[in-house]
Amino acid sequence: MRIGVLALQGAVREHVMMLEALDVSCIAVRTAKQLGDLSGLIIPGGESTAIGKLMETYEFYEPIRQHHDSGMAVWGTCAGAILVASEILDEVPGQRSLELMDIAVRRNAFGRQIDSFEADLDFAHLPGGLFRGVFIRAPWIERVGDSAQTLAMHDGRVVAARQGDLLATVFHPELTGDPRIHRYFIEEVVGH
Repeated sequence: MRIGVLALQGAVREHVMMLEALDVSCIAVRTAKQLGDLSGLIIPGGESTAIGKLMETYEFYEPIRQHHDSGMAVWGTCAGAILVASEILDEVPGQRSLELMDIAVRRNAFGRQIDSFEADLDFAHLPGGLFRGVFIRAPWIERVGDSAQTLAMHDGRVVAARQGDLLATVFHPELTGDPRIHRYFIEEVVGH
């Protein structure tokens, strides 16, 4: 098993460090050719419009879709959750997503940078009690389609969802030092 972290912008190093702490083979993905032998891909948090523009420039959209269709699991965190969604609410003109997961995500829904916060989350199927979520200019998942399931909520809003081999978290598990959601992705989502 080998997991890639899309390394165009955002919290790449933190995801790589989490995967390495779990003794998982991983690579920082900078070209579409590097998707070829991956079991899973993490699209990190950062700035969704910047990551989207770079994905366009470096021609990642179709290769990610094709590799997902061939069995590569995909996890989007924060900005990455926006990019895996089938619908972006309040998108910037010209912004697009990979349209992989049957969810609608509202950008910056929890507020601006100054509104960033941490919260304890009851994350379904995660052993060991509550997970401390780090929310930075976080979106929320406004609609979860029939083929997807809610995994965690905060303040009445969906903050994590799964659809088969797709995972979306609007918070940053890579910033916590708690590897449980990374382990969940590897064991349950990639192994789906």
